[in-house]
Amino acid sequence: MTMGSTSVEAEANDHVISIWEVKKDRLESMNKRISEPPTLLSNSAGKQSCCIFRLPQSFININGKSYRPHIVSIGPYHHGEAHVKIIEEHKWRYLGSLLNRLKNTKSLGLEDFLKAVESLEIKARECFSETIHLGTDEFVELLVLDGLFIIELFRKVSGLVKFDPDDPMITMTWILPFLYRDFLKLENQIPYFVLERLFDLSKLPGEESGPTLATLALEFFNYSMQRPDEVVEKYKNHKARHLLDLVRSSLIPSDQAEPKVKARTPTHVIHSISKLRRAGIKLKAVKAESFLVVKFRHGAIEMPTITIDDFMTSFLLNCVAYEQCQSGCSKHITTYATLIDYLVNTATDVEYLCDGNIIENNLGTDAEVALFINNLGKDVAFDMDLCYLSKFFNDVHDYYSSSRHVQWATFKYKYFDSPWSFISALAALILLLLTVAQTVFTVYSAV
Repeated sequence: MTMGSTSVEAEANDHVISIWEVKKDRLESMNKRISEPPTLLSNSAGKQSCCIFRLPQSFININGKSYRPHIVSIGPYHHGEAHVKIIEEHKWRYLGSLLNRLKNTKSLGLEDFLKAVESLEIKARECFSETIHLGTDEFVELLVLDGLFIIELFRKVSGLVKFDPDDPMITMTWILPFLYRDFLKLENQIPYFVLERLFDLSKLPGEESGPTLATLALEFFNYSMQRPDEVVEKYKNHKARHLLDLVRSSLIPSDQAEPKVKARTPTHVIHSISKLRRAGIKLKAVKAESFLVVKFRHGAIEMPTITIDDFMTSFLLNCVAYEQCQSGCSKHITTYATLIDYLVNTATDVEYLCDGNIIENNLGTDAEVALFINNLGKDVAFDMDLCYLSKFFNDVHDYYSSSRHVQWATFKYKYFDSPWSFISALAALILLLLTVAQTVFTVYSAV
């Protein structure tokens, strides 16, 4: 019995269940994490007021260089980085030049600008998707310095203020093209209402009747975009969230609104331009206020010419990124990007679009343009049934699906696409006619 009891006790000891206790420091750590608000994607990121975003890695993996500023940092995201320090000292030079002018005319000083922007601090912080780890003094200084640099440069380029004879901003021809691009990077923005406050405060006597901030900004970027002056003038009182949104929204014609009710699009894909041509669909370059005005009429895709160069590639990529991040933002550029991504699969498709004057290639080879276009439409989300080109997609699909159009176009493409194929077809037809004539002659001779 003693041996039996001992073995039972030993077996019981082998099955002792220990109760795991939660360590207090672990509980405290977890509760602290629960109470801390997100910083990399803050709570304000989902609000309508948020408009300046730190881009997700998925975008950077595809087009990383197009989202980072090259020579100038605007706003907090890239502030202090080594590669943008080249312009930083010139911001202070421009600020000093502006303050000297104002001191002699309006008795305004640096303190007035700092106080004006400090009153906007909370509203400005809510515009950024990432928590800004700068105190009030540093954040306000950053907004004033960057904002007044932009405004002063706009005034100088427009001719309202003269450049110094040896100012490298104008004497070194490579700088301005980089500034055109850097000022329109999504991560390189400050709120437009901050720019407006600084612009209004920095006006000299007599400037009240002068050009608006929107006019100066659009004229500045028009050195790269080359839009007619009367088109730019239409947007002199245009409002926006920041400079990127200002230029983007000025490209959206009033008659190209997105539908409020879903259209029933039979297919969410249209074919490349190579296949559409074989179905008899033509390309037609047209003039319009914006390259976004795309139509399909009488079997032809009508598109304004778009110049693909270093500026436009950067601008389009940042517009698409903004539309993907901004809550409630229209998806016009994303829709256009998706359209040209459908039309272009290979360098041959780019060649067709260039031959039709739809694309003016100032970027590189046709293959490089094709790669850019395909990356532009990669990993983007939008609803084709609610996009501004939903009717266009429907019309192209219906025309392509028409067997009569496809059969006749295929016949023409096969036999009349080149002089050699036409000559071959003609020779075959003549040979057939001669054979028929010889047969008829033989039959009549026998009779």
